[in-house]
Amino acid sequence: MKQRLTCLLMFCFIVIKSEAQETKTSQFSITVSTNEKNPLPGATVELHRSADSVLLKTAITDANGKATFDFQAGIPQYLLISAVGFMNQHIEVGDLPLNQQTEKLVTLQPAAGLLAQVTVTGKKPFIQLMPDKTIVNVDAGITNSGASVLEVLEKSPGVTVDKDGNISLKGKQNVLILIDGKPTYLPATEIAQMLGGMNASQIDQLEIMDNPPAKYDASGNAGVINLRTKKLKQRGFNGNISSSYGQGHYYKNNNSFSLNYRQDKFNIFFTYSSAFNKGFTDLYALRTYYEANSVKPVAVLNQDTWLTSRLKNHTIRMGADYYLGKSTTIGIAFTGIRMNRNGTGDAASSWLSPAGITDSLVTTNSSSLNTFKNAGGNLNFRREFGKGKELTADIDYLDYSIQGNQLFYNIVKTPTEYTESVKGNLPSTINIFSAKTDYHQQLGNTVTLDAGYKSSFVNTDNLAQYYLKDGNDWQTDFDKTNHFLYRERIHALYASSEKKFKHITVQGGLRYEYTGYKAEQKGNIQRKDSLFSRKYDGIFPTLFAQVKADSNHSFSITAGRRIDRPPYQKLNPFVFVINKYTYQQGNPFFKPQYTWNFQFSHQFRQLFITTLNYSVTTDYFSQIFLSLPDGILIYTEGNLGRMRNVGISVSSQFNIADWWSVSAQGNLYNKKIEGVVWNERQTALTQFNMNLNNQFRLGKGWSAEISGFFVTKEQELQEITDPTGQVTAGIAKQVLKNKGSLRLTLRDIFYTQAMKGDTDFEQAFEYFKLTRDTRVLTFAFSYRFGKSFKVPSKRSGATEEVERVGTGG
Repeated sequence: MKQRLTCLLMFCFIVIKSEAQETKTSQFSITVSTNEKNPLPGATVELHRSADSVLLKTAITDANGKATFDFQAGIPQYLLISAVGFMNQHIEVGDLPLNQQTEKLVTLQPAAGLLAQVTVTGKKPFIQLMPDKTIVNVDAGITNSGASVLEVLEKSPGVTVDKDGNISLKGKQNVLILIDGKPTYLPATEIAQMLGGMNASQIDQLEIMDNPPAKYDASGNAGVINLRTKKLKQRGFNGNISSSYGQGHYYKNNNSFSLNYRQDKFNIFFTYSSAFNKGFTDLYALRTYYEANSVKPVAVLNQDTWLTSRLKNHTIRMGADYYLGKSTTIGIAFTGIRMNRNGTGDAASSWLSPAGITDSLVTTNSSSLNTFKNAGGNLNFRREFGKGKELTADIDYLDYSIQGNQLFYNIVKTPTEYTESVKGNLPSTINIFSAKTDYHQQLGNTVTLDAGYKSSFVNTDNLAQYYLKDGNDWQTDFDKTNHFLYRERIHALYASSEKKFKHITVQGGLRYEYTGYKAEQKGNIQRKDSLFSRKYDGIFPTLFAQVKADSNHSFSITAGRRIDRPPYQKLNPFVFVINKYTYQQGNPFFKPQYTWNFQFSHQFRQLFITTLNYSVTTDYFSQIFLSLPDGILIYTEGNLGRMRNVGISVSSQFNIADWWSVSAQGNLYNKKIEGVVWNERQTALTQFNMNLNNQFRLGKGWSAEISGFFVTKEQELQEITDPTGQVTAGIAKQVLKNKGSLRLTLRDIFYTQAMKGDTDFEQAFEYFKLTRDTRVLTFAFSYRFGKSFKVPSKRSGATEEVERVGTGG
């Protein structure tokens, strides 16, 4: 461990020593005016670093519409200019000469008009392609209205979501999900439930990174998806409201409300969103059981299950930023989520002989009540020290409270009839404290250095109490009852540096992470207490290099090592009852998996990016399916062996006509898995998925969209799923002087988003088909409001348009 820390510190020292010199700057002045050439005072001008969109400086234009920055030459940066009632502007300013003053005149177009006098248009495209990441602008997709964040993710480039809600990127699971750059620390199932209940109207952008730099946590072998929530940036008082109603088999209602007040010294924001949805899951499963070490069937279990669920979700986000001066900002933020999901189920199961003769019937009525509560707070600090130096710090505290209640009532009909009743009380709490600090410095005019430290502390308390009904009394089922305590500590240190040459950019980084955990399974009258603990560490290098061959072509390579730690709840060996014949169980012997990722990319302008991918994972995470002698099948997870993934992806965005724009991505990859379950197994399958989005500008405030995705057959070591996909279409109209919009969307038009497949157990084989309430017709309305700024009086018919609010996204 000491040797690894020494290597990391030496890396930092060498970079600083070799490149330390006085930072060179330029002065950049911008004058913002209206399309009538009148100065526009009160416009917000933000300077961002292009590499990661970090906000470097903010200025407000004066009475003459002017703002001035000291600009760090040699760093790719961009300006974001916004004003109430006008379209936003995005201008790249990364190639300015040193030690000179540069002036730029920018004309902001009223929100009703088209941006014509500047380099970049104010309306963001649905997809933005970059060498190191892909950005999805959520509001730019008409069909995202009324959708959940999980539904937006599943039609994003390279992203797939399986029947259990697990998110994959280019064929690899274990994606690190961040919200505003911060991990949720939740297991995949809870993340899926949270995102499934979160309104997409809360999200501004999705940032998809296959191989993120060293400043990000090393978790996530498939990469990182960062969900950037909306933040209104305009000066003064402004906000927006949105509401949608959808009808599939059942109703879907989503609402959101945002307020923001910004002045010279402070900024206050508040967002509330709610969801009231009802849905269903129709699950059919056909199991065939075999003799030991034989292909001779001995029994068949036919199961039909219909589940309905009602979701009520309330989310509040609020906070404030206080600007102590031009170089110092202190911020505070709070988040609160309460989500209730109530479910009922009816299942009919029949046991058959191999000849198809009915042996027994089982009817099951079930109910569930699940409550998810989250309260979190963040304190953040940013300080600039002179030219090109910046220090940031974040302290976060998160508290999750998850309460699950289950009730199963079984009627078993054999030659005689009897009943069974099982209930479960499943409370769990998760407490998380994390603190991190990051330092950024410009060394000379072509080198940057980043370094930082992070610690996180996680404590969980999981209780599973199961009861069997005996007559009129409930008796504790000690076989399934369990109490699991878990503590985890992760400490991380990183350093990275970027060097720019004339046509070449090179970025390298090292990240060190130490992990230690202790777990305790409390005993009961049938089992003893058990304790287990583990400590491990590792160094995770990253590399990015880009060559700009000419103005049209650039080439890049990326490489990095990643880690995935077992979800702490998956280490708990307790049994979770899905139904009478299906259980889920944790695995205390679960170990982390490690992945090396390599990519080579070619980009042609902003039109095409072609990427070759190769990755190797050891101690590969996979679902493991086991069978018990009494016909019960168990779903668990563990380390199987090795996974190799090699593929090619092509991303493109282009205009077929002035009114028709297209973004598309296709991923072709071959995944080979080798491992041991109850015997040695090996699978290999070439797979393909694609996303396609068409946007149409129809004029007079009308627009339309047709989008969809398709996934071919996919395979893991014990499970194979059939192809699936869907097509969604929508139309939108700007109303109320372009302050409002109406959208009508039909999702999964052809009702093709069913999930079918086969699962191979020891001595059993299962075919399943799962359909949900995916075909939904949604009507959505949104409205933006705010206080306008007075500008010089020479105005035309656009005077009233000044009251419109741009949201920056």
